[in-house]
Amino acid sequence: MSAPWPVPRGLYGITAEADCADAERLLTAVRVALAGGMRLLQYRDKRSSPERRAELGAQLLAQCRAAGVPLIINDDIELAARLGADGVHLGLSDGSLAEARARLGSQAIIGITCADSLERARAAADGGASYVAFGAFFPSRTKPNAPPMTLERLRQARSDLRLPICAIGGITPERAPTLVAAGADYVAAIEGLFGAADITVAARAYAAAFDGRGAP
Repeated sequence: MSAPWPVPRGLYGITAEADCADAERLLTAVRVALAGGMRLLQYRDKRSSPERRAELGAQLLAQCRAAGVPLIINDDIELAARLGADGVHLGLSDGSLAEARARLGSQAIIGITCADSLERARAAADGGASYVAFGAFFPSRTKPNAPPMTLERLRQARSDLRLPICAIGGITPERAPTLVAAGADYVAAIEGLFGAADITVAARAYAAAFDGRGAP
């Protein structure tokens, strides 16, 4: 692994589909996000062929290794194993946590999407997940049908769980401090980060939510 887990609290970047269509654009976007303080990267690419995903994933892994930042693969346990990535993130209808742990090993980072379900999060924690992700907290074009998650439920999750929590769904730098205050260890961003006019500035703005310099 590129860094001990858990890594410091902060920004969890997720690649944008538009960037994945252009390797140079993708690698540049990730490079400047890393420069801005991104703590984790998830490679999410629903459109490319398996071989192209393997090629892009290997390039992203090299970037992340150089920066000491873990690379997580979205949904694809076998691609994570093939690349030697740091772990995998599993959605509601993807492979099982037990399968991922058996395939990737005890040190792999395995994240579980929990939507708005504390029950799923508790089961993931009991099953050995590395972190759980809740959301959407705000309207999201990436997952417009995701059930809404509330700050009250996030606070309850923080009280109940002893593993890192990631918040996702329409989170802008201005919205991040409220989620951090409610218990999020990581805030995930796609458009708010990789769709920004200046990705480095956006990454720094997200990072500010974790050191008290963000918006109240």
